[in-house]
Amino acid sequence: MRSQASTDGDRRGTAPGALCDTAPVPDEPRFLTLSDVAEVLNVSSAQVYSLVRSGDLPSIKIGGRGQYRVERDKLEAYIQRLYAETQEFISTHPYTRDAAGEDDGSE
Repeated sequence: MRSQASTDGDRRGTAPGALCDTAPVPDEPRFLTLSDVAEVLNVSSAQVYSLVRSGDLPSIKIGGRGQYRVERDKLEAYIQRLYAETQEFISTHPYTRDAAGEDDGSE
């Protein structure tokens, strides 16, 4: 006669569904390669490598061969930080026609 645990759970007697109770697989990977990051930012892989090595873009190093990965959330935070820095720059350095090198008509 079979036990209740073996018919409702797995063969080791765990609760039904216990081994299948995992988080759903995300549509997007958690970590991005430097090439992936370069594509998102529309820059070269060398530029991304420089951002990572300078510490400007947080990353992790996997193994001993310099395989860097950037967490998707860290990349998004980096982009948001750049938006804030750009807005600060724009507000402290207003754009004027003269600054753009256009003729202001005085001569």
